[in-house]
Amino acid sequence: MRSLLSMRWDDLCFAHWPVAPSVVEPTLPEGLTVDTRDGDAYLGIVGFRMASIRPRGAPVGLSFPELNLRTYVQAEGGSGVYFYNLDADDPLGVAIARGLFKLPYYRAEMSVSDRGMGRIDFRSRRTHRGAPPARFDATYGPTEEATVVDSDSLEAFLTERYRFYTASEGGRLYRGDIEHDPWAVSAATLDVRENTLFAANGFDRPAGDPIVHYSPGSDVTAGRIRRVDAA
Repeated sequence: MRSLLSMRWDDLCFAHWPVAPSVVEPTLPEGLTVDTRDGDAYLGIVGFRMASIRPRGAPVGLSFPELNLRTYVQAEGGSGVYFYNLDADDPLGVAIARGLFKLPYYRAEMSVSDRGMGRIDFRSRRTHRGAPPARFDATYGPTEEATVVDSDSLEAFLTERYRFYTASEGGRLYRGDIEHDPWAVSAATLDVRENTLFAANGFDRPAGDPIVHYSPGSDVTAGRIRRVDAA
């Protein structure tokens, strides 16, 4: 993969709810099918800090928080992530990401603060004109030391994803690739005070508590998107 952007992702919270594949399947563009584990599909909310996002060779870059709602899919190009939304606290970053990667980025007012003892407050309020309102307010943190997990584990299924898919308004399917070291993750706690991301994307809130993981972060590079049916 030829790198287009480099960045750092820090203090990731992965929160995943198992759902029936039939919940996810109707929401996917043509060319994608649900990726399941033991019969379950997953809806995941992932929040983190993005730092020093810059084109290859640039001396400085942008830094801002991001919050996304996602699921996992299969396609001709292999398995990957499909995003329903990516909210970010930087108008320029949102505009660039929407243009370069055709991803559903939305502007939001966000704050991420350390409470101490490894606990992180994460708040987001979408401000993007014309987009459904969405809020998220939670505190998360690890409960043990982060380690690299087995590649066949559920933790890896939910976190080790190096490709994403997106569709243009005309229905053309694209894929993009990222590269980073395997995540070091740990079990984590998540105290949610407000979460309207499911409703903003047309989902009922999944039943039960989420599976929660934390990662301290990693350096990441991203390449250009490509048509899935392109040679």
